[in-house]
Amino acid sequence: MAGHMNFDSVEQTKGTAFGDLPEWDLNDLYPGPDSPELKSDLESLSTQVETFAKRYQGKLADLGPAEMLDCIREYEAIDIIAGQVMSYAGLRYYQNTTDADRAKMLGDLQARITDITTALVFFSLEFNRIPDETYEAVFAATDGPARYKPVFDRMRAMRPHQLSDELEQFLHDNSVVGAAAWNRLFDETTASLEFSVNGETMGLEATLNLLTEHDRDQREAAARALAKVFGDNIKLFSRIHNTLAKEKAIEDKWRKMPSPQHGRHLSNHVEPEVVEALRNAVTQAYPRLSHRYYALKAKWLGLDKLQIWDRNAPLPTDAPRTIGWDEARSTVLDAYAGFAPELAELAKPFFDKGWIDAAVKPGKAPGAFAHPTVTTVHPYVLLNYLGKPRDVMTLAHELGHGVHQRLAAKQGELLASTPLTLAETASVFGEMLTFRALLAKTTDPAQKKALLAGKVEDMINTVVRQIAFYDFECKLHAARAEGELTPDDINALWMSVQAESLGPVFEFMPGYETFWSYVPHFVHSPFYVYAYAFGDGLVNALYAAYEEGLPDFQAKYFDLLAAGGSKHHSELLAPFGLDASDPAFWDKGLSMIEGFIDELEALEQQA
Repeated sequence: MAGHMNFDSVEQTKGTAFGDLPEWDLNDLYPGPDSPELKSDLESLSTQVETFAKRYQGKLADLGPAEMLDCIREYEAIDIIAGQVMSYAGLRYYQNTTDADRAKMLGDLQARITDITTALVFFSLEFNRIPDETYEAVFAATDGPARYKPVFDRMRAMRPHQLSDELEQFLHDNSVVGAAAWNRLFDETTASLEFSVNGETMGLEATLNLLTEHDRDQREAAARALAKVFGDNIKLFSRIHNTLAKEKAIEDKWRKMPSPQHGRHLSNHVEPEVVEALRNAVTQAYPRLSHRYYALKAKWLGLDKLQIWDRNAPLPTDAPRTIGWDEARSTVLDAYAGFAPELAELAKPFFDKGWIDAAVKPGKAPGAFAHPTVTTVHPYVLLNYLGKPRDVMTLAHELGHGVHQRLAAKQGELLASTPLTLAETASVFGEMLTFRALLAKTTDPAQKKALLAGKVEDMINTVVRQIAFYDFECKLHAARAEGELTPDDINALWMSVQAESLGPVFEFMPGYETFWSYVPHFVHSPFYVYAYAFGDGLVNALYAAYEEGLPDFQAKYFDLLAAGGSKHHSELLAPFGLDASDPAFWDKGLSMIEGFIDELEALEQQA
């Protein structure tokens, strides 16, 4: 009965090829899935929600400052209990997604928490109807909830676009047969696709993974298999994109959104002109970044032209060494300590207290993440560690998130989390510190080149590729507004941004025009992709300021992280003399990628 065994207190996966790898100890959330603590929290959540709704529904606009502060604190306390329960169920499930008991527990608790919290739907709708003068007065009072104002300012930014309660309820109920159903159709379709590569049948992830193989024939076979299957399904993918773009346009019209992108900018708490400055800076830098780098790569691979299956090919000299867990740990902690001892101190408990689950295990969720859980406990990090230099970067990245979440926790549950655009700050910064430390330790020129090239490719994939994706989405939604799009129409939009962003060294095989069809972000979260480029660009600009020796950089950096979501990006960047609405800000970040390409060219001349 493996499903009922409590693995939550196991501490290590012993004797892997990389040493003993840590496992999660989830006791800080709950002692076990059947624990009385979990049961009592669920009962208490139910009572608190009922009491809250009785006490405040229909009365929010009449609350004085002190009462409003009490109300928000009660709401925050409810949020913490629900968050703790769901974090526990979710993390147990991610440890083993094939365990039926864990899956059932997650599903049952999700349903139960949704039922319990339905009574809270009134809160944001009613809050947004409080007249401006009342709202401002309550939040300005010294005995009131002034501290929480940034949270509610963000919520009220949606106010001009809010519909009647009845329509909002209808949209909520109808979503299961609208966008959610099309999302599901997309997910189920991509999950069931089969690709035949050199006589072997495989799924989408495994086939895409072959594009990073050393063997060029294998990469080509994978690319051609992808093109064939995408082509066979292109009508269905076109129907999904046509329908979702039209559905979004209808909802945007009712909500009086000025542009298809506007809702995303509002939820990211970022101004359209700031995103425009980022987009323009990146597209203007294509020739200096991607075009130049890929021309170098063609030379290394001994090719006149690169095919699409060469874009993520490893370098011919790339003989990656395996890095044990202890070395990975000391590399990251030393890099963090080199920046500031306090940063390493904040990261240490992750290793020592069972806050990291590192080993690759059957049924474990793929990828990596840092889960903040709730501000009264601590974050947990999931990795699938295989000893590659990139895995050390991933460890540095996720620990950055973890440190950020620990520092921001002091803000409390409602103010701790940052908008997407700032959420990557500490993770990308931590990665950069570690990359610099690894680079400094590497003496072998071939390994140095492989490290640098890997970093440049990651940055190009984050900045150039995601902005090209964003341009494609902007074109797609604009074209859909004029009428139904054929598969050929969408293919043509895709090719226009691909050729521009990748540059003249690329030849595009027939079939590549369909490669827009598998990108889940276009379907699940329109215009999400620019947040990746925003985060990377912002950190590069910050890092440039650090390298230039900006006075008190460390103290300012810790203040930025500790602010969580309590301040706007303009306020957070001001102490560094940075302004995201200025195109020169983004150029500062992009010039860092350019500097790495300079280093690669210099290594090339030495060789």
